[in-house]
Amino acid sequence: MSQPTERNRLDGEASPYLRQHADNPVNWQPWGDEAFERAREHDVPVFVSIGYSSCHWCHVMAEESFEDESVAEAMNESFVPVKVDREERPDVDSTFMTVCQLVTGGGGWPLSAWCTPEGKPFYVGTYFPPEPRRNQPGFRDLCERIAGSWSDPEQREEMKRRADQWAESARDELESVPTPEAPGPDGEGGASPPGDDLLDAAAAAALRGYDDEYGGFGSGGAKFPMPGRIDLLMRAYARTGRDALLSAATGTLDGMARGGMYDQVGGGFHRYAVDREWTVPHFEKMLYDNAELPMAYLDGYRLTGDPFYARVASESLAFLDRELRHDEGGFFSTLDARSRPPASRRDDGESDGAADGGATEDVEGAFYVWTPEEVDAVLDEPAASLAKERYGIRPGGNFERGTTVPTIAASVEGVAADRDRSPEEVREALTDARTALFDARESRPRPARDEKVLAAWNGRAISAFARAGDPLGEPYADIAREALSFCRDRLYDAESETGALARRWLDGDVRGPGYLDDYAFLARGALDVYAATGDPEPLGFALELAEDLVDEFYDADDGTIYFTRDPDDDGDESGGDDAGPLIARPQEFTDRSTPSSLGVAAETLALLDGFRTDGAFREIAERVVTTHADRIRGGPLEHASLVRAADLVETGGIEVTIAADEVPGEWRETLGERYLSGALVAPRPATDAGLDEWLDRLGAAGAPPIWADRDATDGEATAYVCQGFTCSPPRTDLDAALEWLGTRESAE
Repeated sequence: MSQPTERNRLDGEASPYLRQHADNPVNWQPWGDEAFERAREHDVPVFVSIGYSSCHWCHVMAEESFEDESVAEAMNESFVPVKVDREERPDVDSTFMTVCQLVTGGGGWPLSAWCTPEGKPFYVGTYFPPEPRRNQPGFRDLCERIAGSWSDPEQREEMKRRADQWAESARDELESVPTPEAPGPDGEGGASPPGDDLLDAAAAAALRGYDDEYGGFGSGGAKFPMPGRIDLLMRAYARTGRDALLSAATGTLDGMARGGMYDQVGGGFHRYAVDREWTVPHFEKMLYDNAELPMAYLDGYRLTGDPFYARVASESLAFLDRELRHDEGGFFSTLDARSRPPASRRDDGESDGAADGGATEDVEGAFYVWTPEEVDAVLDEPAASLAKERYGIRPGGNFERGTTVPTIAASVEGVAADRDRSPEEVREALTDARTALFDARESRPRPARDEKVLAAWNGRAISAFARAGDPLGEPYADIAREALSFCRDRLYDAESETGALARRWLDGDVRGPGYLDDYAFLARGALDVYAATGDPEPLGFALELAEDLVDEFYDADDGTIYFTRDPDDDGDESGGDDAGPLIARPQEFTDRSTPSSLGVAAETLALLDGFRTDGAFREIAERVVTTHADRIRGGPLEHASLVRAADLVETGGIEVTIAADEVPGEWRETLGERYLSGALVAPRPATDAGLDEWLDRLGAAGAPPIWADRDATDGEATAYVCQGFTCSPPRTDLDAALEWLGTRESAE
């Protein structure tokens, strides 16, 4: 039998993850219709392998199996092998991951699936070792067994039946939309929003799962950052004043920031911790984690006044600016978990600046870990001893090969007491030592960087920088504005026939069009830039994106917003020529490593509705949370973003309209210091004449509710604060306006 595919075709792809596999002896094909057509022509299954460039176990499986000639021969003979970058094709990842979780009870990457030529999986899993291990089959044996079963007509029919059942289950899970309840003859009844107690219910569930010893959620195995849960706890605390809620939020912030998941030397967060104590991370650094977490730490700072939280947020944003930012403003996606060990841990005799030929292989965490000897080589005494005690760097280490992942192992006060020195003196010495360690680390071989600029992830980073300027007093909003301009210039084309917003830019190569998260996250980022700068142009862009979002993804009949476009419209779900067969049109209900795009879309539409005069966006947001009310009520903790959207629809949220030619600096400081749960800050010109100019720029026929009849008083900056659809009188003193808000909250 001839091979279904003649060669590995990934050399023509721009994705760094796909290009990592372009030299494999496996005849990888990119996801697309052509690959599945080959499978139909040769009557063979398709093997789909999904991962991303910084995925540690993806690298391991590649080295063990995909680079093995004998394994490649078995794969090439019996399958059409397809590689998928989950960051470029989240729709493909979502459908296959849903099947994996339904069938096996778990998931992760690499995601491995064997499917029919119609794209329906009949065998799924994640990482498979090269040889049988711990109840896992060996990968080559598994491939040969599946190929043999496919060749048997009776077994093939069973595999197809299974594929049909799994595909139907995935559709039920991803496309689930309840039948709307009809109102009674009197017009009463019918479906209703999920209610005003959701926030408290979600926070109570988070509290039940809180690890009160180490922080975080769950008390066994790996610990993941869950900023959505932290946010729910803080919002509920602000509403109820219940100390246990704030303690759980700050305990989690403390655990993450003092452990190894946080880069103690260079700032920024690794992906997650493999242990309950937050000590050893998976070392990849993702753009989205380092966008979501600073926002949580900034809210922790606002609620507690603890400068530690402000420092963690500032250092994490500095990491993004330093290591994941394009020179012209956009943000790259990831740093790999692995890199070549520094010369101090190699026996190849080469310096770190030497060529890689013949050198030690890349090792997970090599860039970030330390030995006592490496610290001693950088620092003199007593700084070396101070740093080793502070960061827990000891012989034997806490990680592989005797190395240590730095953690906050001792307090400054404890270190000072041990040495009979003042805390101030020790703190200053440690600051200098940390700077020296960082400078020395910069000379090490660096982890690879995935330089995809993804619209969705950039949207979250833009929000983080836009929201950081007021509390931190730095020009972060300028960075947010530049990133937004980068995305708009390179990824947005209002005249495109396949969707105005593209998914990805990579060194001039654009892939798209975008998915719901691209539109929703970037629209929210643009709205945040407007709030931070008082510039109406980002607001106009947010409104454009929101209108596109509704046109492309909202289904009025189903009352929901899908992650992909309608496959029955002209074109296909991705809008591109290489869509490939998708077994479901997914919705993204739950918060995972990033927020639910459905929840962010609904919340953003509700916020933007104030800048329209027709109420259409609010109606859609209310319809969405009403459609999924039972799902949200049944598991509020898993649906954090939808809970926030439902709470906003129910309560109206907090709005702060400021009429001024420029928001006073001291007002910005006040807004940065005050925790205003989910508040929308809406600057407008001081005069109606200035507002008319804005309306012309925005193409608006009249003043929207959030600006109408809210001009400045006697030429002074004036604040209008609203909550629960009720507004304060105009105040030329922001503190006085916020006092009204405090009085209202106390009354409730």
